Amino acid sequence: HVKDKEKIHNMVSSNTSQSPYTRRALRVIDAENHDGSAEYKRQVHKQLSTTRLRTLSTQMSYRLDEGNGRCTYHIGVEDDGCHSLLDYPSISESAWILESIARSLNSIVLERKMIQNEILVRVEEGDEEHKEVLTLTEDHGGVIVVEEPPVLDNHIHSSYHDDDDEDNEDEEKKLGSEAGDDDDETTPEEEEEEGKDEKLKVKLCTEEGSYTRCELTIQRIETHLLDPSPLSLSSLSRGSSFAEGADGATIVTKELTRKLSLKNPNNVDEDTESASSASSKEEEDPAVDATENGKEDNPATTTSTVDDNATSPTKEDPTVSTEEQPVSVQETLSSRNIRVAVVGNVDAGKSTLIGTLTTSFLDDGRGSSRTSIMKHRHEIESGRTSTSSSHLLGFRNTGETIAGRDKIRSNKMKSEDEIARASFRIVTLMDLAGHEKYLKTTIHGVSSGMADYGLILVNSRHPPTHMTQHHLNLCCSYGIPVIVVFTKIDGCPDHALATSKKELAKLLKSPDIGRRPFAVKNEADVDTCVGKLQILAPMLDISCVTGEGLPLLRKLLFGLPKRRRHEKKVNRPFELLIDDVFNNVPGVGSVVSGFVNAGELTVGTTQVYVGPTDDGTFLRTVAKSAHISRINTTRVAAGQSATLAFSLNKEMRKKLRRGMVVVKENPTSTRQFDAEICVLKGEGTTIRESYQAYVHILNVRQTAFARNIEIVNNNALGLPPSHGAKQDSEGIVLRPGSRAKVRFEFAKRPEYLRPGMRMLFRDGRVRGVGIVTGIPTEASATP
Repeated sequence: HVKDKEKIHNMVSSNTSQSPYTRRALRVIDAENHDGSAEYKRQVHKQLSTTRLRTLSTQMSYRLDEGNGRCTYHIGVEDDGCHSLLDYPSISESAWILESIARSLNSIVLERKMIQNEILVRVEEGDEEHKEVLTLTEDHGGVIVVEEPPVLDNHIHSSYHDDDDEDNEDEEKKLGSEAGDDDDETTPEEEEEEGKDEKLKVKLCTEEGSYTRCELTIQRIETHLLDPSPLSLSSLSRGSSFAEGADGATIVTKELTRKLSLKNPNNVDEDTESASSASSKEEEDPAVDATENGKEDNPATTTSTVDDNATSPTKEDPTVSTEEQPVSVQETLSSRNIRVAVVGNVDAGKSTLIGTLTTSFLDDGRGSSRTSIMKHRHEIESGRTSTSSSHLLGFRNTGETIAGRDKIRSNKMKSEDEIARASFRIVTLMDLAGHEKYLKTTIHGVSSGMADYGLILVNSRHPPTHMTQHHLNLCCSYGIPVIVVFTKIDGCPDHALATSKKELAKLLKSPDIGRRPFAVKNEADVDTCVGKLQILAPMLDISCVTGEGLPLLRKLLFGLPKRRRHEKKVNRPFELLIDDVFNNVPGVGSVVSGFVNAGELTVGTTQVYVGPTDDGTFLRTVAKSAHISRINTTRVAAGQSATLAFSLNKEMRKKLRRGMVVVKENPTSTRQFDAEICVLKGEGTTIRESYQAYVHILNVRQTAFARNIEIVNNNALGLPPSHGAKQDSEGIVLRPGSRAKVRFEFAKRPEYLRPGMRMLFRDGRVRGVGIVTGIPTEASATP
């Protein structure tokens, strides 16, 4: 350190002007805070690597999260708040790069302020040579602050202006139309203000040597309306889209405006300079140019990439929303989120289909698609899914899917928050196990998944198996409409495919299922069956290797209406069903994840109850933080899959388990409950008192005993009168097809239940379904 100080002293004494260390000691704003929504940058060079751009993108995403979607960048300022003493071209170029990075994060620049004349250059005469001394100006009135338009201008940021400004504009227009020819006359005050503006524009120096700093106000637009990457980060890293200084920024602006005018001619004014600069060839065939631009913007596109544009519905599609209004990511993940359970036999290709849909890359026939979404090593090695997992498939308002792979590094998957922020509609694909020994995991996934629809996958090369029948019965038991998908049709013999369809049609027409098979061959068939899934079962033929049938499947998934309206249960008491527990998360503590079934919760202050524990009590705590699809939020509402972090000590953490609930008021637990059940037809099943079965009630799964049985003719399931049940010397006996009211008792621990929950019980295989009708009080409970 002593040598460094001597070196600096020698530099100061030897130079005729101030050293860089001394010159950059003029503080213009306060020092930077590591937390918060403000970031300081000296300069962002144009020759950046992809890794550095990714780091800057991550940093900006953090600042946006800290500011609840808005952050401020101070360019030309050191971390201690001192002026960096850079000229206008360097600052303008840095602002342009940061604005392009912001656009890749679905954000726009609301304000771009250029500030000059804060530094005064004073010349001191010495004995031999003159010295230039820099000082801060004391005349704040002489500081120039000019608001420049953003380089990537758009019309979306106008929706963030206050309504009062819009009303004032309307009033001014109205008064102007009434005044008529008087509009051309201006008052002396207006002339003086216009003169000031012109004077400021003239004073702004854009040449080298003009000490400038910039303030960028960036706002995140959580909507599908904004093109997330008009200029990709890879093109920024190449540096080929830049020119030096302000002239280069102007050239790039014109080029981008020309591209946007070709892609969206309705959103660009006809009188703009960019429209007139288009070549005659591009005017004759703009579709070709748009295709070429799309290839340039996505360098990860290869010959095996699925053509997403082919899946886009036409403009006449009634399912496409024409209202361009900003949609928050919370609304997208609740009211615009369709949950689809993907089930099928072990070799049907469930994980491969989900991987192909979410990544937009075709399979290579050797498991490349399923490897990208599998969680455990033994799943990758064996090719069999043993756990249930969820994956997001995002759609824009045009029906085009959002590629799940990163544009810069094709081997990197996009995170859930990136997909959610860029989507207009989301389809949550739940990958469930297909092997028979994992049937209980599949049943729990369907029971607690709150699925709107079910995808039944069938291997076209083999007839449907008994597991396919179980999966059909499982979905129909919960009232979930089904969509049948025949996979692996590439190379499948015609007679094998015809046999598989014939066998499956018999299963669909059986009394237990009661669906009419409907073959989907074109887009018109998709529009026909979308609103009739309670009576129809669409059947599609697809191949994840060749891509055949995938455009129709995407269009069908995009057009599916929302079946479960959880957003209507916001006014009910808060209820989160815990599906998974993570103890000892570094720096956080205990974290639980689950589905918000009702109500809403604001984290930080509201007390919640977590339970019941093994003794039936509830843990009282406070939710410290919450995440929705890895997006930090302060509020969770019904219909969302959320994670909550709790403030619990070590003893309380040990009591957390799956199957618990998080409520705000009236926590109750019970070991007994009444339910009206229906024994499914099939293999011989005899149910009498003391019958033991494994019960699934939403996220609750536990062994229960039948303590009391009563035969009923009218039940909550809306089924015909009971038959097949008879009473002998040992009591009532239920057989397949019987309906009765049964009082169950849990064998191990009390659980949280309430009337109206749908249940399913099994003893190896599914035996019956029912609805919880009541919770007995302690006085009426059977001892």
